[in-house]
Amino acid sequence: MPPSSAPALLDVERAVLETYSAAAKAPAGLCCPSTNDPALLAAVPAEVLERDYGCGDPTRHVRAGETVLDLGSGAGKAGYLLAQVVGPRGRVVGVDLNDEMLALSRRHLPAFAARTGLANLEFRKGRIQDLALDLEELDRHLAARPVTSSAGLARVEAESARLRAEEPLVADGSVDVVVSDCVLNLVAPADKERLFREIHRVLRKGGRAVISDIVSDEEVPERLQRDPELWAGCVSGAMREDRFVEAFEAAGFYGVEIVERAAEPWRTVEGIEFRSVTVIAWRGKEGPCWDRKQAVIYKGPFREVTDDDGHVLRRGVRVAVCEKTFGIYAKAPYAGHFALVEPREPVAPEEARPFPCGAGMLVRDARETKGGGYRITSDAPGSGCGGGSCC
Repeated sequence: MPPSSAPALLDVERAVLETYSAAAKAPAGLCCPSTNDPALLAAVPAEVLERDYGCGDPTRHVRAGETVLDLGSGAGKAGYLLAQVVGPRGRVVGVDLNDEMLALSRRHLPAFAARTGLANLEFRKGRIQDLALDLEELDRHLAARPVTSSAGLARVEAESARLRAEEPLVADGSVDVVVSDCVLNLVAPADKERLFREIHRVLRKGGRAVISDIVSDEEVPERLQRDPELWAGCVSGAMREDRFVEAFEAAGFYGVEIVERAAEPWRTVEGIEFRSVTVIAWRGKEGPCWDRKQAVIYKGPFREVTDDDGHVLRRGVRVAVCEKTFGIYAKAPYAGHFALVEPREPVAPEEARPFPCGAGMLVRDARETKGGGYRITSDAPGSGCGGGSCC
């Protein structure tokens, strides 16, 4: 659907803000329920739990010691859970636009710290599609210099640009994991592409996004997109399931994987099914490609697959890859699917040549890996077989 036919950003934002401001004051039936670790829930303030409007549990995919950014942190439930998961060596930052939700999540921080001994959680004000702009800093600027003219508006725009560049809310490459629980669908269609780029921007190389959200099995028609109640209810802004996954690819992520998908829809509207999914996507495939004579062998079970950089990998075939791809395949989510073949004689970095990633399937000759002069003959019992008299 072309952007001109979508609801105006201001209308969408206002509908969401009004609904969630009310939900901060009294529990409301928004989105679908999810389950969490009871041991972690015990330390979460009751008022926060009563205002849980998520649809998944990205916290189960986070590890101790990591720096985590929670998009659309709301009442703070995910933040309080994540603070316990990452522990004292980790850090959690929640970002939300709603002042009432921010006040709710922040007022329980002292009691949480006293109960758990953790002081690794904070909540910041910002739009998740513009994670560089610190809105509380901008609010302070506006309070001191109210806008009364077009010249004043120009000064606000200049201050916004300065804040993004010099004092960003979330800096480039500063977090290990970005999580979100049923919030991306609340962002207007015109801002969706920017939203995924922002998630990519703030992640460190090798970092990952763990996103739970509501998706649809069909395109949401324009008349539903113009319904304010359905917007706030996680329906109107839901992306079609395949396009949700493609949005990660378009933003530069690799290894995009649907790790959870509800079998039954959470809600059906005019025959369109809306359900919860959790997607994990990784950052780190950007950068130059150098040939150091490495190869990988895809183990299966599929006959042939294509990765996010255009490598074609056929089961059992020794395929040439660049140093960067070789390193990526050694880690999640690819680890275990490939046999990694290093050259017998390592290629020094200064001797490596550019590698044509995206050229399809390039077979690496075994002699190229072993070296042209390799002439060893071995008939020692158990050689290469892990012990025993034969293979």
